[in-house]
Parts: sequence; structure tokens; C-alpha cells
Amino acid sequence: MVKAIVGANWGDEGKGKITDLLAEVSDVVVRFQGGANAGHTIINDYGRFALHILPSGVFYPHITNVIGNGMALDIQKFIHELNDLTSQGVPAPKLIISERVQLLMPYHVLQDTYEEERLGGKAFGSTKSGIAPFYSDKYAKTGIQVCDLFDDQRLLERLTAAVDLKNVLFEHLYHKPKLDVDQLYQQLLEQREQIRPYVGNTVDFIHRALKENKAVLLEGQLGSMKDPDLGIFPMTTSSHTLAGFGCVGASIPPTSIQDVICVTKAYSSCVGSKTEPFVSELTGPEGDELRRRGGDHGEFGATTGRPRRVGWFDAVATCYGCMIQGATQVALTCLDVLGYLDEIQVCTGYEIDGQVTDQFPTTPALKRAKPVFTTLPGWKCDIRGCRDYDSLPENAKAYVDFLEEKIGTPIRMVSTGPMRHEMTSRVPKL
Repeated sequence: MVKAIVGANWGDEGKGKITDLLAEVSDVVVRFQGGANAGHTIINDYGRFALHILPSGVFYPHITNVIGNGMALDIQKFIHELNDLTSQGVPAPKLIISERVQLLMPYHVLQDTYEEERLGGKAFGSTKSGIAPFYSDKYAKTGIQVCDLFDDQRLLERLTAAVDLKNVLFEHLYHKPKLDVDQLYQQLLEQREQIRPYVGNTVDFIHRALKENKAVLLEGQLGSMKDPDLGIFPMTTSSHTLAGFGCVGASIPPTSIQDVICVTKAYSSCVGSKTEPFVSELTGPEGDELRRRGGDHGEFGATTGRPRRVGWFDAVATCYGCMIQGATQVALTCLDVLGYLDEIQVCTGYEIDGQVTDQFPTTPALKRAKPVFTTLPGWKCDIRGCRDYDSLPENAKAYVDFLEEKIGTPIRMVSTGPMRHEMTSRVPKL
């Protein structure tokens, strides 16, 4: 049984909590794309954690956590995150790093930083984690796989070829210092010993787990709007954020994914460039208040600490996001955040060039879109920690019913707080 947990929107939907919760009844958790450019916040008995590289199953001793071949592996951040985990009392997790995963190198971070600097006011709002240069190199076939670390001659040859290209770019486009290949080579030799105990054949491991009917969770990063093909291009990430990519990034057969859980907040939030179209955005004092109350410690990026843009629930974007993910069910998070409001608006349509549509458009048209709102009554009480869906206020349940109708996907889980078990189970009406 394979379940994929993915984001319906811009990321930051609360996928880490859902993965952490469902890991209790799973055997394997796989991160299949992305890198340290986004974080999953998890709150449990050990404390509060922001995971960037590690899968969200690392808090369970029975879980085997896999860093799949589709990821961007920053070894330094991986080691730091692992040490941070164990220093806070978490038992050392079971981990396997794919021997086929490629390395995010220091020069990827430099290139990302230099490019954002060069673009100035037209920058993409990158986290400067090196993700775009990493995936550019991967598909240009100049990247370095983990298996290359264990062949000295091959490693030096591939590293030298990559550095030769980067130095031309750094010197003549960015006017920055050249890279030292010997220094990078020695650094990689040290890092390979740090990860040696974890490297393995994850393709064989996962396929054996499937034959043994193990429960496997695929953990996605970011959300549908950030996919480079089907998202708001070019304000996207550089890896595929859709459940379908789990078949490649985790080496899962397409026929094995049986359940796609799409996670969405009860309102909208977005991290990235201010130039990215965000139709339902709420600004001014109202936006500041929602941002302050949102999440566990407010709406600020788990990786960057940047304030997130916030807005009303966007049913147009979420319906589209669930559709392209192939969602079989939805987990709705942060319902408790909205308890202070007298009225709640939901974006149920876009007005583009005088015409109202509920179809999510391509980027040029999206930039011209204006929100069409439906107003619903609030419930004006604190529901945080509620674990019985039927005991929620009638207006809260009516709000969930309305969202389910608009997005066209069954909402089966409704979160009422950031803690692991602050969750209710709902029988969908669809």
C-alpha cells in the first residue's frame, strides 16, 4: 500500500504533520523530490522541529526513512539536521540514502545567490538554497551522484568538469571569485565518510517492501502551484511537486500508488516573490492579523523565516491543485486559526477580462485575475485541540462542507491544531 502526501497549493500546507501522524501505521517514509529549500514543521513529545532534508518519519523507531533518488542532497545540511535531532533526545532514526541521489554542491548555493543578485528587482524570490542550479546541472548531466563519491577517479573527473563550467560563469557573468576544485574534492572525501553508513540501494529496498506488502508513505515538498510544468511558471520550484513524480523520485511503480492525500489550509498562504500572482491575498491590518495567528508561531517560512503572504481560501486554485495531484482525499489544516473571525470569505471564482471563471488559468491570465468571493459566517470560538468532528460548531462544519463542494474532493481529515493528534476524522459528503 502506497500513500502519497502532497500539497494542493503553494506549499506550507502542513504536510509534515500529516506525514508524522500517518507514519504511526506505516513502515517506510520516502522523500522523493526537492531539498533544503522548504521545511516541514512537526510538533511532538520531543519538541518542535523544522525538517528540511530528513523525512518526517524520523521520530518513529519502526520507520525506515528513505532519501530518494529524486531529491537534492545537501550533505552538510543533512548531517547538521541529523545531529540536531539526536541532540534533542530523538533516538537515531533508521535512514537509507539512495546511491543514485545527486549532490547539491556549495557552488549551487553560490550560483543561486549570485543569480538572484544579478536579477535584482526581477528576482524569483529564491530561498538561495541552490535548487534551480542543482536541477539544471542534473538534467544537463553535469551533476554528481552519491555513488560517485566512492570512486575517487570518477569523482575527481566529474567534479573538475563541473568546476570548469562554473568558473567560466562565476568569473565572466557574475564577476565573482573562481572555485578551488582541490578544496571541494577534499570536502567531498570527508563528507562521504559521514554518510557512508546510510548509503544503500533504495530501489531494491522499496521494491522488496512493496512485495512484502509494507505500508509506504511518499512525502512531497511544496505544492501544486510550485510545479514547473503545471504550476505558476516561472514562479515555481525546480523539482516536480506532484504525486506522479513519486514514481520517478522514489522509484515507485505507477500502479502501486493507491491513495493521494492532498493537504490544504483552511486559508491560503504563499512564500515567494511579491511578483507572483496570489489572487485571494489579504493585505493591510487584516492580513497582518491572520499572519500573526496562523500556523503554530505565525505564518513565517520554516526554512527562511520570511513572512508568508496570506489570503482567503482559494477554491479555484485548490480544486485545480487537487485535480493535477490526482487527489483521492483531502486533509484540511489550520481550521482552528479562523475562530476569531465574524465572517470568512472564500474565493470561488476569478474575473479575467470581464469574464468570471472557476478554471485555473496559465500565468499571463492569472496575473489579470481578480477574486470573486463568497462570504460565510464565522463560528467565533476556540476549537483548538478538538478531536471529535461532530462536536465542532455548526458554522465550522458548514465551512468545511462548502469547501469540499467547491474543490470536488472528499475532505476526510480536519486539523484543529499543530500537535500530532490535534486532528478530527470526518465522513465526507461527496
